[in-house]
Amino acid sequence: MPAQKKPFSRLPSTVVPVNYNLWLKPCLKNFVFEGKQQIDVKVNEATNNIVLNCLDIKIASASFTAEGKSAIASSDISFQVENEKVVIQFPSDLPIGNGVLDMNFTGELNNKMKGFYRSKYVSGNGEEKFAAVTQFEATDARRCFPCWDEPAMKATFDTTLVVPKDLVALSNMNVIDESVYSEDNTLKVMKYAQTPIMSTYLLAFVVGEFDYVEDQTSNGVKVRVYTPVGKSAQGKFALEVATKALPFYKDYFGIPYPLAKMDLIAIADFCAGAMENWGLVTYRETALLIDETSSSAHTRQWVALVVSHELAHQWFGNLVTMEWWTHLWLNEGFASFMEYLATDHCHPKFDIWTQFVTHDLVRAMDLDSLDNSHPIEIPVGHPDEVDEIFDAISYSKGASVIRMLHNWIGDESFRKGMNVYLKKHAYKNAFTEDLWAALGDASGKPVQQVMTTWTKQMGYPVLNVEVKERTDNSITLSLSQSKFRANSMSANTDDSASLWSIPVSFSTSSSPKEPVKSILFDSQTTEVKIDGVARDAWVKLNPGTYGFYRVRYSSDLLTALLPAVRDRTLPARDRLGLQNDLFALASSGVAPTTDFLKALAAYENETDFTVWSDVDGKIGTLFSLLWNNDEAHGNFKKFTLKLMKRTADNMGWEAKDGEGHLESLLRSLVIRRMGECGCTNTITESAKRLSSHLDKSCCLHADLRAPVYGNVLSHGGKKDLETLLTLHKETDLHEERNRIERCLGSAKDPTLIKEVLDFAMSDRVRSNDRIFVIGSVATKHKVGRDLAWKYTKDNWDTLHEMYKGMFLISRLVKNTTENFGTEEMAKDVEDFFEKNPAMAAERTVQQSIEQIRQKSDWWKRDGEAICAWLKENTA
Repeated sequence: MPAQKKPFSRLPSTVVPVNYNLWLKPCLKNFVFEGKQQIDVKVNEATNNIVLNCLDIKIASASFTAEGKSAIASSDISFQVENEKVVIQFPSDLPIGNGVLDMNFTGELNNKMKGFYRSKYVSGNGEEKFAAVTQFEATDARRCFPCWDEPAMKATFDTTLVVPKDLVALSNMNVIDESVYSEDNTLKVMKYAQTPIMSTYLLAFVVGEFDYVEDQTSNGVKVRVYTPVGKSAQGKFALEVATKALPFYKDYFGIPYPLAKMDLIAIADFCAGAMENWGLVTYRETALLIDETSSSAHTRQWVALVVSHELAHQWFGNLVTMEWWTHLWLNEGFASFMEYLATDHCHPKFDIWTQFVTHDLVRAMDLDSLDNSHPIEIPVGHPDEVDEIFDAISYSKGASVIRMLHNWIGDESFRKGMNVYLKKHAYKNAFTEDLWAALGDASGKPVQQVMTTWTKQMGYPVLNVEVKERTDNSITLSLSQSKFRANSMSANTDDSASLWSIPVSFSTSSSPKEPVKSILFDSQTTEVKIDGVARDAWVKLNPGTYGFYRVRYSSDLLTALLPAVRDRTLPARDRLGLQNDLFALASSGVAPTTDFLKALAAYENETDFTVWSDVDGKIGTLFSLLWNNDEAHGNFKKFTLKLMKRTADNMGWEAKDGEGHLESLLRSLVIRRMGECGCTNTITESAKRLSSHLDKSCCLHADLRAPVYGNVLSHGGKKDLETLLTLHKETDLHEERNRIERCLGSAKDPTLIKEVLDFAMSDRVRSNDRIFVIGSVATKHKVGRDLAWKYTKDNWDTLHEMYKGMFLISRLVKNTTENFGTEEMAKDVEDFFEKNPAMAAERTVQQSIEQIRQKSDWWKRDGEAICAWLKENTA
C-alpha cells in the first residue's frame, strides 16, 4: 500500500516577506557558507513569533525592528526538522505594520545537488575543483537561507555575494557594484540589482570558473552561455537557440522579457535536465553544450528543446506562478508545450511536432493508463509529495492536453487568451481556473467545462468505433467512450462514472490531412454521419493525433486503414498513432497481440523516423516480454530483422547528399536494433568501424557511436569493455561519457556486468549519472535485468542516501524493476519496498509493481499464441 501522507500545513500569513536583502559568503575549501539577511516584512496580525521554512541551517541570531522602533532580540529559536520549519519567538507581540527581520546564519555547501551545494569538476590541467551552485525548486531555498519557501509568498531580492576574486559569480540580475572585501583582499563583493517580485524557488547563484559566449536578441536582451573553461565554442548552438526563442516568446505572448540579461550555464553535477531560475538558467552539460564534431543529432535536438523549455518558463512560471504545487502542471505542462512551438520556429526541419507524439503524448498515455497514475491536478503538501509529481503526468500529459486544447480553439484564440492571462496575473500567482477563464473568453468555447474533465480526473478514454450505416456517399459511425486501462484483467475500480468532453475530428481517404468533420463528444455514446465518403474509402479518428484518447476500430474500419499505412498516404502522425493504439489494446488484453504483429507488416515500407521510433519502442517492450521464452525471443529477432530490413538497406551507413537531421536519427535507430537482433553484417561493420575509430584512420560519426558501441559490446567480451572504458576515461566531452555509460549494459557476461555495476558507483561516473549506468544494465537483456535488481537491493542504503528526495530515485526504481513480468517478481519488489521505503518515490514503486503484474497477466493470456504465431511466421 502507498505510504500514509505526512502531516503538513502551509506557513501562516501573519507575517509575510516584502524584500530579502541577502548576503552570502561561500567557502569552497571547507564547503560551508556564512549568511546574513535583513527581510522587510509586513505584520498582518499581532503575533509573538515568526514561522519560516528552514532546513540544515544554523541561525546564530535573529531580531525584529518595527518601523520607527528599536530592535528586539528573539527570545527563542526552535527548529521543527520534520516539518522543515523554524519558529522565531519574541518576548512580546510584534506590532501590525512594516518591520525588518534581521538574521545571521551558517550552512553547508552540501553534496546533495539541492539547496546551495558544491559541484565537482576537473580543470583543464586535471585538477579537481568545486563550484558553488543552487537548485531551489521545489522546496530547497530553505537549505540556503531561512525564508517563506512557498510559491505564493513572493518578494523581491537584493543579493550580495562575497567570493574569491578569480571566480565568476552570477545571480538572477546584473551586477550593479563590485568592490574588494574589506576583511580579506583576496575576496570581492558582488552586489546585484533587485529582482522583480518572485518566488523563492527561482532565486539562484553560481560561483566558479567559467568561460562564455555572448550575443543580443533582436530586442536588445544580452544573452550569455557559460561553459567550462576552454569550451566556450560548445555554447554557440544554445546561444543561437536562446537568441531566437526569447523574441519568439515575446511576440507570441505579446509581453517583453522583463530582465536586462539572460544567462544560461552548464553545471557539472546537476540532478535535473535544467532549472528555469529567472535570468540565470542552470543546465546539465549535456542539455546545453554542443561539440560540432562529436555531438549527435539527438543531442542537438535535445538542447534545442530544453533551452526552449526553460525560456518559456520565464513567462509561464516566473512572471506568473502557480499558487501552490497542486497547479505545478501550469508551469511544466505549458513549458513542455511551448518548447515544441519555439523549436519548430527555430528548426522546422526537425519535424518536432511529430516527435511530440512519441516523446510526450505516448509517454503520458502509458503512465496514465495505470491504476496508480494521478490526475494532472493533485493535492500535495509535504515536500516529499511535491517532488513526486515532477513526472510524465505534470509534464507530458499536461503538454498533451494543452496541444489538444490549442488545436480545438485555434492558435489565434489561444494566443489572445495567453496574453490576457499573463497580463492579468503578472508578478502574481494563479490557479488553473484562471487560465481556463482567459482561454474560454478568448475563444467563446466552454474551455473550463471541457478541460476540467482532463485535469481533475485520472486517466483517459478509449473510443470504440463501429459502422452503423454506409451508403455510396456517406458513412454513419457509432461511437462510445470508456476509460482505457493498462490491464483489462485487473478491474479494481468502477469506471462507469468516468466521462470526458472530447474534441473528436475525422479524416478520410479523400482528405487525409485535413479533418472533414469535428464534434465535441461529451456523452457515453453518440452517432456521427460523415458525407462524401465512398464505400471503399477509409475513415480515421483523431487526425494528427491531437486528442488524448485511444481508438478501437471495428475490424472492417481497421482493415481499410492498413493499405494507407503501407503506401503512406496516411500521414506520419496517424500511422504512428494507429499502431500505438493497436499495441495498447493488445497489451491491455482488449485485443490479441497477434493482431498487432500482423498489422506491423504494413510498416515494412515505413520511412519516417518518428514512426519507426515508436514502433521500435513497442519492439523493445515485446523483447522484454519474450525473455520468458528463449525460442520465441529468437524468432521475434528474426521477425524484427525482416520488418526493418528494407529501411536498414535504404539507410546504409553513410549519409547521402541532401540528407537531413531525421535521416541521421533513423540510421542510428536501425543500426542499433539490427545489431541487437543479431544481423551479422551489422555486427561485423560495427566492429570494423570502431577499429578504424580507435586507430584514428576514420573518425566514427557522432550519430553512429552509440549503436556501434552497443553492438560491439553486446557481441564482444572483456577486451571490448576495456576499450569503451578507456574511451570514457580519455574523452573530456560529457556527452560522449554519457553515451558510453548508457551502452555499457550491453555486456552479456555476468562477470562483465558486475564490473559495469561497480564502475557505475566509482568516482569515474558523476553522481548524477550513476543511475543511468545501472539502468542500462537493467534494460538491455534478461541477465542484466536480474543482476541490476540484485545490485540495487544489495546497495540500497547507499543509493537511497545519495538520491532520496530527488527524481533520480524514482528513475532508479523504474529502470531496475519495469522489465520483470511475473507475479513472483511483483511480490519480490513489493516486499523489498515495504521493508525499504523509497522516499519521494512511493508512487513510482506502486506503478512498477502494477506494470509487472500487467505483464504477467499479458503473458498468461497471450504468451502461447504469440510463441505459436512467431514460430509459424518466421520458419
